[in-house]
Amino acid sequence: MTQIRIVRVFVALLAVVGNAVSLSAHEGPHGTDHSAEQSQDHVREHTDGEAKFFTTRGAARVLPLAKDQDVFHFIVYGDRTGGVPAGLAVLEQAVKDTNLLDPDLVMTVGDLVQGYNDTPEWMDQMTEYKEIMDRLRMQWFPVPGNHDVYWRGEGEAPQGQHETNFEKHFGPLWYTFQHKNAGFIVLFSDEGDPASNEKGFNEGRLQTMSDKQLAFLKQALEKHQGLDHVFLFLHHPRWIGGGYTGGNWDVVHEMLREAGNVSAVFAGHIHQMRFDGPKDGIGYYTLATTGAHLSADMPGAGYLHHLNVVTVRPDTVTVAALPIGAVIDPTEFTQEFLAEMKQARKIRPQQRLNELLLNIDGSASGRVAFSLKNISSRDVDVTVSLDPSARDWMTSLDHDHFNLAAGEKHEIEIELKRSADSSANLTVPRLRLNMEYLGESARISLPPVTTPISLKLAAVPADYFDKTENRCLHVVDQQSVLRIDSSELRLPDGPFTLEAWVNPDQTAGHRGLIAKTENSEFAFFMDEGVPVFDVHLDGEYVVAKAKEKLKPNRWSHLAGVFDGKQVAIYVDGVLVGSTLGSGSRTKNKLPLFVGADPDSSGGPSRPFIGKIDEVRISKKAIYRENFGPNRRFVPDDDTVMLLHLDRRIGPFVLDHSKSAVRGTLGSKAGLVATP
Repeated sequence: MTQIRIVRVFVALLAVVGNAVSLSAHEGPHGTDHSAEQSQDHVREHTDGEAKFFTTRGAARVLPLAKDQDVFHFIVYGDRTGGVPAGLAVLEQAVKDTNLLDPDLVMTVGDLVQGYNDTPEWMDQMTEYKEIMDRLRMQWFPVPGNHDVYWRGEGEAPQGQHETNFEKHFGPLWYTFQHKNAGFIVLFSDEGDPASNEKGFNEGRLQTMSDKQLAFLKQALEKHQGLDHVFLFLHHPRWIGGGYTGGNWDVVHEMLREAGNVSAVFAGHIHQMRFDGPKDGIGYYTLATTGAHLSADMPGAGYLHHLNVVTVRPDTVTVAALPIGAVIDPTEFTQEFLAEMKQARKIRPQQRLNELLLNIDGSASGRVAFSLKNISSRDVDVTVSLDPSARDWMTSLDHDHFNLAAGEKHEIEIELKRSADSSANLTVPRLRLNMEYLGESARISLPPVTTPISLKLAAVPADYFDKTENRCLHVVDQQSVLRIDSSELRLPDGPFTLEAWVNPDQTAGHRGLIAKTENSEFAFFMDEGVPVFDVHLDGEYVVAKAKEKLKPNRWSHLAGVFDGKQVAIYVDGVLVGSTLGSGSRTKNKLPLFVGADPDSSGGPSRPFIGKIDEVRISKKAIYRENFGPNRRFVPDDDTVMLLHLDRRIGPFVLDHSKSAVRGTLGSKAGLVATP
């Protein structure tokens, strides 16, 4: 089982995978279209005496049954040569896939061994290939290709080159057989010039069927005259022209056309999927590879390792190209296996050292170290790198690859450096882990893991918050909010004040303005434009709500106050709502969002749409009566967090209080000028 395989019921797989082409044995000059008849069958109830459909729902519509006709499947392999030893591994996987699909038989299209050698090496390659193919649980049939019969070695080539070896160890150069109501014909497309013992595929004269082979073909077609289908197999797709021009494929095609029941021809050699046809009702298929060399890794363009699955019914033939490794054994998904995979997916690096300091000018340097423990029961292959998103960072890490045995721990230590940059393009460096779980029968790729490397700020100059342009946070969606981790915010239990300036772009919906709530903590919400202040005390929310909507495109000051006895909300310095309430504030470890409400997993939801400025949290009840709000706040000893939202250092916004809270901007967040 490999990471790219997908469970499929075989019949469903044939309907959806690959470049499926359905050919009718009676299509075009050979017969009629049955689609109208099938449409009528779909709505007809069963009236035959035999009870093939049963239900205890008496008034229900009787469903049409599936086709009741003879059907069988066979598989065709593409070229195997070139990609040694990797090609043999692909072939081995193809055999595993095929055994799961369980067709009646397997055909090839030649180039079974690397060849182009002398007899001893050819014999080793033949033995290696047959040993893998003989693991098939069904019969397989060879087709000779140029790699299988071309000889290279010391001295003069034997007559026919490797033809004798092929016929002795694989089978005849051309032959035919019948399976059920279908005929199978194998032709030899590398006869060459027997007189000179020359073989080649770049001249038409060397790609010509001999009179002897044409006579065989005539006999074979006559032998299969009464069958529903005939399938032809050879190595070279001579019908595509090129170096085959000047051969006699036109003679072969005319024989196939006259036979009237040839449904498809299969070839290989060009290492790319191609379909020519149907020509006179005959489908011409060229396979890419089943282990051979690929000039490009472009499955969508037909450059891939695959096998063709052919479904044969009395009146139709359907061909589906299935990538190697796309079949899985569902019996492997045991409870124990799923538990192992779940455990493997929990493997995460743990930061144990961080000396990485970020300066105000954007420069940074330092050493970080992580430990990684394999908590699963099997080995895991790990590749560690710096995530490509961190283009502005230099690192000593360069795709560290290692095997992590079950229960083993590995230490990862890296140096990071960033040059000074006053722009806002600073990224948070992330450690990326690509892991493969080494299962009993396959390597399984686990989802990549990216872990942010925390940045510690160096000393902030005393004048950092002075003489700056007045800016604010503009929120348009979940990706444009500001996040403050719970560990950063140290607000003690008891009285506190939350305040900010807000300017909504629109007032529809229930929106999170500044929130840390999830059956706990506190928040500013906007309910269809009406501001609300919530505090969760002794297991329930105490809510203070205004009576009027905020006006869009206008700045308003909001202040939420809990004094230990009541929860109150002020708008532009005027008390507009209050509710009695006391007790302890229910805590959580979720982030505080400026511009959204956290969901249960800590992600932003229900974002406010508009601008937010001057967010301050104080550990006392600042306001007890109406007041005139300041447009810009200053910190004092009771200030827990003060965000002016005027400047950023990459994705970070700094706090102007002694707490030195650090907020992280979303991927689309921006600080815009405040009028």
